[in-house]
Amino acid sequence: MGEVEKTPKVEGCQAPRASVTRPRLKAPAGSTDCHFHIFGPHARYPLSPGRRYTPPEATVGQYRALAATLGIERMVVVQPSIYGTDNACTLDAVAAFGQERARAVAVLDESANAPQLRRLHEAGVRGVRFNAVSGNGTPLEQLQTLARRIAPLGWHLQLYVHGEQLLELAPRLPGLGLPVVVDHMGGISSEKGVGNPEFRALLGLMEGGRMWVKLCGYRSSAAGYPFRDVAPMAEALITAAPERCLWGTDWPHPSYMKTMPDDAELLDLFGEWAPSTGLRRRILAENPVVLYGFPPVTADCSKA
Repeated sequence: MGEVEKTPKVEGCQAPRASVTRPRLKAPAGSTDCHFHIFGPHARYPLSPGRRYTPPEATVGQYRALAATLGIERMVVVQPSIYGTDNACTLDAVAAFGQERARAVAVLDESANAPQLRRLHEAGVRGVRFNAVSGNGTPLEQLQTLARRIAPLGWHLQLYVHGEQLLELAPRLPGLGLPVVVDHMGGISSEKGVGNPEFRALLGLMEGGRMWVKLCGYRSSAAGYPFRDVAPMAEALITAAPERCLWGTDWPHPSYMKTMPDDAELLDLFGEWAPSTGLRRRILAENPVVLYGFPPVTADCSKA
């Protein structure tokens, strides 16, 4: 578990949609996209030779246009596997957006020392990602070591794993002593249903009090676009712990080779999972304040 191929096959990657529709859902003040990536410019940020896919560029300017269309005011840039532990592109993106509205989740390994972690904190990092799906990152065996290192900073761990890996990890996670965020609704396929052991393990962790989940569920869809089959899973997670659910686009949807999502439709789909105004505000705006340390939500966070 956690072992990375030494010579991974590098695959191509679709570009995101050139334009998206406008969502029906009006995003509340302070709405936060808690999961997306910035790629490039490639000439400035070299791709890691250990990567498993090669994406087209997806720049800060392109994301700003998407955020404006969706009504997103705050954002969390997640370090992608194509850069390994070189977080330069992600950190520069946070600086471009401004820390009043942006945070980062980095990829590190156990060589990171206290001064380096402090500098990353000052640059807007609030979590460390372990990616056991795309690889080219930190092995899961380093969870305990990095948990101890980042705990004084108030950071969290973020896990992108397959459902069967989550089932295996579940007994260990509460003992890490800090919040753990699970990407992509646990990497559990919708065709397995909400009663399967993997999903029950995720629900049990959510009910335990320190686990968070990203309701970025299109990758869990067995049916594919428009991804409505993930609704029972998303609704079960929201019911279990609405105070620890987050939402993200996963733009520009790297290494996804089926019908490309329309991010406005993804936001509207979330609105169906969370039908009340209060629930949407909690997940889109208030929960990110707690986890990422954003300033409290005001009537107009875009002017914060």
